[in-house]
Amino acid sequence: MGQILIRNLDEAVIERLKSKALERGTSLEHLARETLTEASLASDRAAWIARSRALRAQTTPDPQWDSTAEIRRARDALAARWTGDEAGPAGS
Repeated sequence: MGQILIRNLDEAVIERLKSKALERGTSLEHLARETLTEASLASDRAAWIARSRALRAQTTPDPQWDSTAEIRRARDALAARWTGDEAGPAGS
């Protein structure tokens, strides 16, 4: 495991972190480690969100397609498996 030293950190920041650590019943070091880990993942999340939005922009929605029928078909298929009726519900 690596180590870092953070210089010139404002005393008010240190005090707030100490208070948070005390409230959570953990050490300042542990809280700082968790906070830095979450911050490092935030950029990964932001990149993932940006990529998802880019992919979505490449997809043209079909206004004629209605997902209701597909959802109903999938639900009926699952219901048939649960009841052992492989032919599916009546009327399908």
